[in-house]
Amino acid sequence: MTGTRKKGGGDRAGRGGSAAPDRYRHRLERQGSATLHGFVEEDPQHKGTPLKPNATVDCGWGRLIFAHTFSDNAELARTLLQEQEDRRDIAIYLRDPHVVLAMAPQDLFLDPSHTYRLWFFNYRPARVQPRGFRVRRLRNRADAEAMHRLLSSRRMVPPSPEFVLERLKSRTLSFFVAEDEESGRIIGTVTGVDHLHAFGDPEKGSSMWCLAVDPQAAQPGIGRALVAWIADHYAARGRAFMDLSVMHDNEAVIRLYEKMGFERVPVFSLKRKNAINEPLYVGPENYDALNPYARIIVDEARRRGIGVELVDAEEGYFALTLGGRSITCRESLSELTSAVAMSRCDDKRITRKLLVQAGLEVPAQQVAGDAAADRAFLAEHGAVVVKPARGEQGRGVAVDVRTPEELAAAIDAAARVSDCVLLESYLPGDDLRVIVIDYRVVAAALRKPAEITGDGKHDIGTLIRKQSRRRAAATGGESKIPLDEETRRCVERQGRAMDEVLLPGETLRVRATANLHTGGTLHDVTEQLSARLREVCERAARALKIPVVGLDLLVPDPAGEDYVFIEANERPGLANHEPQPTAERFIDFLFPQTAQVSDATPGD
Repeated sequence: MTGTRKKGGGDRAGRGGSAAPDRYRHRLERQGSATLHGFVEEDPQHKGTPLKPNATVDCGWGRLIFAHTFSDNAELARTLLQEQEDRRDIAIYLRDPHVVLAMAPQDLFLDPSHTYRLWFFNYRPARVQPRGFRVRRLRNRADAEAMHRLLSSRRMVPPSPEFVLERLKSRTLSFFVAEDEESGRIIGTVTGVDHLHAFGDPEKGSSMWCLAVDPQAAQPGIGRALVAWIADHYAARGRAFMDLSVMHDNEAVIRLYEKMGFERVPVFSLKRKNAINEPLYVGPENYDALNPYARIIVDEARRRGIGVELVDAEEGYFALTLGGRSITCRESLSELTSAVAMSRCDDKRITRKLLVQAGLEVPAQQVAGDAAADRAFLAEHGAVVVKPARGEQGRGVAVDVRTPEELAAAIDAAARVSDCVLLESYLPGDDLRVIVIDYRVVAAALRKPAEITGDGKHDIGTLIRKQSRRRAAATGGESKIPLDEETRRCVERQGRAMDEVLLPGETLRVRATANLHTGGTLHDVTEQLSARLREVCERAARALKIPVVGLDLLVPDPAGEDYVFIEANERPGLANHEPQPTAERFIDFLFPQTAQVSDATPGD
């Protein structure tokens, strides 16, 4: 199929000319809304270079296949079936999706996504003012590696850093990142495709792909700023529109796009059935009721052909079956963890005793109850941690308690969770969570307490509620910042009030504990973890005789050797540590016959 470039009115429309939009729309209507339906017909007004036939663009994660440049549906189907392993090709702008699908119904499927379009003829540059971060072009290896980690953590297929670096000067592909102004950490990314450079598009279109935001980032509006930046980029290039694809049920994101001026257009996409796309086309089973910690394990099991039976989806129970072997799990707690090992972790006093016997470092501890003894312990250590002896998800835990009044209130709060309350010496350092599976370290992450970023408009209480909603959306409802006495104590200790308005870009820590369930964030440090810390964590798991465990330590530096163990979790959340292969290693442990040799190599 061939076509030609536009002159005159089309160019003015791309630059936002006043009269051009109506003529541009009128021409589309005269063509039977061809472009709106995702394909371009020959326009006698177009003069110039023809369309590139059978056009594809390698995006690193797979090929973007421009179906409307194929004159033969059979050739389009063959192109889709040539998808390489571990890639995700997408054919978009199909004239006859039903025909192409019928040519290989066992191998292809219609993608359940909507296409949204931002027309630039009435677009005004966005007035988005990032707070605490900046958007810029991706420019070096560090950026490319950060982009790779971020996309992997969002369970997206990332382009390799080498692929990105080779295309930094590409006119077809453009890569942008959002960078935290304080730490320099990459907290968002987006990729753009220029259709004019890709295949000589006579309609001068563009598209946006691979939008991802770090769910741990505290700053609001990162995704919106990235979309606005890339829209400004293509509008400035004189493109006529920008398209994007979004899952049909992603209501929150769709509302954002519509608010920014995107309109839904009847454009369809085809993909090849593969392990990556499996959740989009598999049979009638519905695993939506599972939380992220169970779902990540179930998805990995199904990918390997292991049978899955939901026992109690709401509570995270499921059974995995392969051959004659069946194992029931509750998230990452399986029948291969004994009841005795589970009880060792459940009672923090027993955990500490066993770790001491193994020669491992732990903080000073005593049972609360006698008011005079409690105050003496506080006076001896200056600051303490108060926590229930039995409990999870950070409930009833108070950190850095310094006054007798705070101590009494914290003990009362912990007693509502467990009859036995523990006092521990407070030690400075970063909160480190290490995942051990089959007595080997698989992942490590620093856990940081919840923070908010001021915007100069909303008070601290409102910012906490807004940040809590973002954390909940990013974690499937697992992470929220409670507006309780512990949050108020943390805010007031810093000399602030809940009704106070923070300056734009000003950050404030609103929880002392770094627990994910109370709004904390995790930051992967697996590659930085020292050999010493790996060794003591594996010793701790063996001392507790628990093959799958999440160990909590306080460390001055994850690359160093100093540490103290705080507690052990018999049911760690594996989904929190992507892109580390926690679910893969868990299934390797349960069903070693399904492990790939490369995945099971020690020390990888």
